[in-house]
Amino acid sequence: MYLNNHLEPSQANNFHNEIAQLIVNSYQKLTKKSLIFSNDQLNLGRLLYEAPFVVLAHDKSKDPIFFYGNLKAQEVFEMTWGELICLPSRYSAEFADQAARQYLLDEVASKGFIDNYSGTRISKTGRKFQIANATVWNLFDKDSNNIGQAASFANFT
Repeated sequence: MYLNNHLEPSQANNFHNEIAQLIVNSYQKLTKKSLIFSNDQLNLGRLLYEAPFVVLAHDKSKDPIFFYGNLKAQEVFEMTWGELICLPSRYSAEFADQAARQYLLDEVASKGFIDNYSGTRISKTGRKFQIANATVWNLFDKDSNNIGQAASFANFT
């Protein structure tokens, strides 16, 4: 399954275009907005990977694990692709914020998406940062199976 592809997005793997389409199409279906303003479906993977805002996605396991994090996410969380995509997503928030994070995930699971999330996150080096106006949404594959959740934000301090 494409969610288990541990190779960093590159031209050689078309920047995981199928994962980008999953993320972008789920976003558009639920929010009725565009995450990437382009009709270029063939280069969507590169556009999402190089976007100037954070995009993350995790699977639907009991302890969800990131399977996607674009370059901006890697920069903000101070991790490489390899470090980020094997990380349980709960480690992106401090232990004290776990209950609030779980409430958010449960809300998204039941409502489809939330577009005004704010909270504290933590990088690999322990640097805390605030995110604001984040959108978190459910991910659906081509057969409409819920396979996880994604998040995007541009505002962080």
